[in-house]
Amino acid sequence: MKKDLAYKRTKITNNLMHHIYDNIDSAINLDTLSQDFHISKFHMHRIFKQEFDSNIYETIQSIRLQKAANLLITNKNSTISEISSICGYGSQTSFIRAFGTRFGMSPKKWRQGAYIEYSNQILHDLPKGMTSAIEYGKLIPLIKKMPSFEVFYIRHHGYDESIQKCWQQLQALSLCHDIHDYKQIAIYHDNPIITPLKACNYVACLAIDEKEESKDIKLPSFTLNTGVYAEFSAQGYHDDILKLIQQIYHEWLPSSGFETTNKPSYAIYEENNFLNEKGFFSLKYYIPIVLA
Repeated sequence: MKKDLAYKRTKITNNLMHHIYDNIDSAINLDTLSQDFHISKFHMHRIFKQEFDSNIYETIQSIRLQKAANLLITNKNSTISEISSICGYGSQTSFIRAFGTRFGMSPKKWRQGAYIEYSNQILHDLPKGMTSAIEYGKLIPLIKKMPSFEVFYIRHHGYDESIQKCWQQLQALSLCHDIHDYKQIAIYHDNPIITPLKACNYVACLAIDEKEESKDIKLPSFTLNTGVYAEFSAQGYHDDILKLIQQIYHEWLPSSGFETTNKPSYAIYEENNFLNEKGFFSLKYYIPIVLA
């Protein structure tokens, strides 16, 4: 009984978080949200706080600012006012005030290059973040229309080595259910090169090719929607993936003729660094794009 209640609570809070990310560009009405999820506002706030150690209002504000900080770097043809609107702010003034409180500078200063030092500091604080000699500057992406994926997932708050537990649980699930045809997908709702790593929301997913094999799985699920993406094939060790992400967002995207969107980027693993002794990964990284 306790297990069923815990599963139900986790499913509700994960669906709430998924809804917030999917609708961060619009007004999110909590009264409507509680009605849609058939749960009282009091209970909704309580279980969300228990699950994520943050209230819903704080979470929405944080996600809006993280998305805006990302778009200020990548979407050179969008004005600050347009980006504030894309991220759900009713006025540019309120956005500038909130951005200054969060990042300690104005959106204009951030856009002019202050984000580089901010991002480098995040990588320097990682045990393995800046020690590898690997470079990703010569990678050339493919532009693809990616299909939708129905995924079962475990959400993890924070980007650190404890993510390994999520992947081990998904690996055990696939073995217990004799599932052989699946994809391991890591979804980066927050950009880890500009979001404090302890605040990142990371989602470890299994996309199972055979529907019949997935019918008895007791994990929350959602659909990762179709879209146009730039695909980067890369290999490395441990936290080299953050250097890859930095290269894509800071170097390739601003000069590519493309802009990104509010959809999350994601990686499809061929070799998962969280599931082997060497910490080696081989993957394809996908960033959503539109013409600038």
